[in-house]
Amino acid sequence: MPAAILGRKIGMTRMFTDDGKNIPVTVISAGPCFVTQVKTTETDGYSAVQIAMEDVKARRSTMAVMGHDAKAGVAPKRLHREIRMEDDAEASQYSLGQEIGVAALEGLKFVDVIGTSKGKGFAGTMKRHHFKGLCASHGTERKHRSPGSIGSHGTDRGHGAKIKKGKRMAGQLGNERVTIRSLDLVSIDPENNLLLVKGAVPGPRSGIVFVRTPTRLYKSKARKQAGGE
Repeated sequence: MPAAILGRKIGMTRMFTDDGKNIPVTVISAGPCFVTQVKTTETDGYSAVQIAMEDVKARRSTMAVMGHDAKAGVAPKRLHREIRMEDDAEASQYSLGQEIGVAALEGLKFVDVIGTSKGKGFAGTMKRHHFKGLCASHGTERKHRSPGSIGSHGTDRGHGAKIKKGKRMAGQLGNERVTIRSLDLVSIDPENNLLLVKGAVPGPRSGIVFVRTPTRLYKSKARKQAGGE
């Protein structure tokens, strides 16, 4: 299984290297996670492994979740996440109830971090799409932050009122799934289940994140990951 783990974003701090460099890092409390389901092509039509994290009180869970986790021999969990496998042989390497900690990421220099960005509510085009706004002179009156004309983007110019899909307009900003690729994995603390990651980690403090093996790397980072630098 590709190295992956669930966690929560704690906040930011700094780390000093042996030569005195100051590295800003984000602290992620990751795991321990437990395998709650192993899917195979025969039983489910595809190969995958489901991991879960964080105990939850039974009264805050459901009978379905409690029964599902009980089959794996673990207490009811709050968070569940599925990881696709290439084939059944890879999935069969894991067993129900198996514990997965941050040590699973040992040897990685880079990771992908997936989370939900901060929700910022309903926003206008200047904040949401970085429009420059209207002119500040030549008779513009109390309309400086408006998006401008949208009629020319209709499906039937001059007749229909329907705007084509994808037109950049005001609307919900944030609160969406964001994947930040190839962040530097600065340090791992297996004793305290902590990861120190350099770079932009999506979401607020205490937000749920999913840390995994990077799916693609630039050539320079690929060489570094392979031990060439």
